[in-house]
Amino acid sequence: MKRVFRNPFVLALTLLILFELVLRIFFAKNMEGRFEYGFHPTTGFRGTKNGTVELLRTGGRRFHPQSFSAQRPEGVLRIFTVGDSVPRGPSLQESYPFQLGEELKGRGIKAESFNLGVAGYGARRRLIVLRQALNYQPSLIILHVNNWTEYHDEREFRRSQEFKSWHPKNWLMKSLLVRRLYEAKTEQVFWKWLPQEIRQQNEINDVDAQIVAASDEAMQREWNELVRKCTIESIQLARQAGVPILLLTRASLDYDDAGKPYLNDGGLDEMVALLAGDGVFHLSQREMLQHLDYQSFYYQDRIHLHAPGHAAVAEKIADELISKQVAPSSVRN
Repeated sequence: MKRVFRNPFVLALTLLILFELVLRIFFAKNMEGRFEYGFHPTTGFRGTKNGTVELLRTGGRRFHPQSFSAQRPEGVLRIFTVGDSVPRGPSLQESYPFQLGEELKGRGIKAESFNLGVAGYGARRRLIVLRQALNYQPSLIILHVNNWTEYHDEREFRRSQEFKSWHPKNWLMKSLLVRRLYEAKTEQVFWKWLPQEIRQQNEINDVDAQIVAASDEAMQREWNELVRKCTIESIQLARQAGVPILLLTRASLDYDDAGKPYLNDGGLDEMVALLAGDGVFHLSQREMLQHLDYQSFYYQDRIHLHAPGHAAVAEKIADELISKQVAPSSVRN
């Protein structure tokens, strides 16, 4: 037996098997959804024994850390905002979902508002998050509708499917340990060792690829149709659950040929306005901000908002909820 374990190959194989068993026995829960890259239904939502739900940064779904009771408190307006990096904001406290809660409280409404925005999430992954959020008794879902992140969704979907088949070339990747080592090699260890110039070039290439894909008219039509279908399915799910849904269409800062600034909704306002109806509200970020000093609200990328921009959006949403009586008298102090 000692001779067997003196063989380096046997010793290495034995250690790998032991590590794999440890991972599967003691860390299986932590690894759940790890290689789904946001396409796992419950990743990032963790229920606790005391009835609290925690939002976590894990498994391709990096929520801002937050927590709430699984059962909505009586007489409280509970709001979940589902979206990408725009509603996620520069920080939790600066984001419009958080500021919306504070705005409503300041108007005498008992409210709790949670930010379920995740950077890079397109229509398919937003739908997955919305489906799970409906399990926690929301009074309202705010769906931030965007057609700019479908490139990321498609890339991460292909990544999540990469090693799922049982083709012999994927056998090693059935090991949690091997897959974690592979991920660490490609994303953490080697990436951090690369010179800054190479890392920046890689990021530029990724953005360039997104811009090229977005400029392809056929691809853009395909993405818009995907956004439309997923938004319709989101509406259907909310209606089945008896939950009102507010569709907030994004707008980016753009400039015309004369250099004059304007807010560009990318055709989303027209598409989503047709979906409004019973229990379905539509707010346009373009219409909300166009009469304000909106240029100062945007970062240099012209897509993401500074904290004052988020505050302006939160105030406009609060006005809408009160005017449409989505915030009933039963939740007022």
